[in-house]
Amino acid sequence: MRGAMGARRMLHAVVRAEQPSSITDLGHAIGVDQPRASRLIQSLADAGLVRRIPDPRDGRRVVIEATKAGRAHIAAHAEERAAEVAIAAEALTPAERAELARLLTRLADAWPAR
Repeated sequence: MRGAMGARRMLHAVVRAEQPSSITDLGHAIGVDQPRASRLIQSLADAGLVRRIPDPRDGRRVVIEATKAGRAHIAAHAEERAAEVAIAAEALTPAERAELARLLTRLADAWPAR
């Protein structure tokens, strides 16, 4: 998959979307312009991680949804990251881990909704 970091961000956006979304909307979600969003979607489609489907509201347009493989890819990546965080956290004392958890909770609570 070309541009792996951007493609992963785009795949996350597709998986998080509550319904199939337009390429433009997905591009806005990750902060890229429409041409870049189109290239990322094409890369993901070529890898079998997303698919284009007709927009039920406008048959002239397409919307993007994650495939089963795309959702599995994101789930596996999340598991890998969680394992990496757990390993890194072992370098902290119990008090430092508690403080980190407190600060991350505070950050998450303050995170702006999209």
